[in-house]
Amino acid sequence: MPSAANMNAVLQIAVGFLSAFAISLYLSIVIWTVRDIRSRTRDVFAQVLATVLVLVFNLPGLLLYLILRPKETLAQAYERALEEEALLRDVEEREVCPSCGAPTEKDFMLCPECHTRLRRKCTRCGRLLSLRWTVCPYCGLDQQAPLSAPADLQVQERL
Repeated sequence: MPSAANMNAVLQIAVGFLSAFAISLYLSIVIWTVRDIRSRTRDVFAQVLATVLVLVFNLPGLLLYLILRPKETLAQAYERALEEEALLRDVEEREVCPSCGAPTEKDFMLCPECHTRLRRKCTRCGRLLSLRWTVCPYCGLDQQAPLSAPADLQVQERL
């Protein structure tokens, strides 16, 4: 049968380990809270408030912090903002017909809805050119010269 002194020593060791575990758990919860709130907001007041909440109330404070903390991190908010900006840029860069406003593509020569001429072909290289361009950027041909009659007739026949 173990002696009372032996039992007392074992009990003291167990209490020491449990105390060390409780203190480590307490400190790790506080450190985790500080790191988590810093990744979610730049507001110093919110960071201090969350840390004090967990320091003072421990596990109930952590539960309250988990309920009140911002739902996304700063990195997630930044990524979401980038995605929204990219979507808006795609919408804004969409080409539309100047006459009817129908969506068009960069390689459309005519509007599929109202048949308005959007671009013309270069007579030398055959690439599509904006109607505003006075020279072909691909082959350098001067586009101010009048188009030949057969090409004009072909475009009008398609309309």
